[in-house]
Amino acid sequence: MKTAVPCYYHLDVEVSPDRVGQVSRILAAHLRFWDLDNLVQPVCGGVEMLLKAIDEHAKDKKTSIEMWWNGQHLITAIGDNDRAVRPDQELRGCLEHLAAVSDGWGCCATETGSKVIWFSQRARAGERVPLVPTAPAPQESEGLEVPREVRVTQLAGPAVLPDELLEEAR
Repeated sequence: MKTAVPCYYHLDVEVSPDRVGQVSRILAAHLRFWDLDNLVQPVCGGVEMLLKAIDEHAKDKKTSIEMWWNGQHLITAIGDNDRAVRPDQELRGCLEHLAAVSDGWGCCATETGSKVIWFSQRARAGERVPLVPTAPAPQESEGLEVPREVRVTQLAGPAVLPDELLEEAR
């Protein structure tokens, strides 16, 4: 049996119009390195849309991007530091798009008052994923003799008759 290798990537970036395309290419390169070519378009498209919205509406352009691959799901998270940008107003169109193209998404606040927007993509069955072989389990090549005729009373102990059980209970 083979299992997928978990992967993680973190990128801190100050968002600007020319950096959006560069970040997208960096993330695409990591996805291809992890053999997740089929997730490049939805992930990079979602990240580009969020980064453009952050660039347009946020005063603080410092952003963190993280990707986690656990062998079945790729979770992408974008965290910004601007408290003024509200997901339900400025980022509403981005979140609607993420909801339509991802398997799951969400937005949560941090202790500092900033927010993290995440979305997940599932790798479908039959897709190529990075695999590593597991070590084979040790096996015994010798067979053990199994006793063929063993009396049940020898295995369970002395038998107690029903009459004796009633007398013991009184």
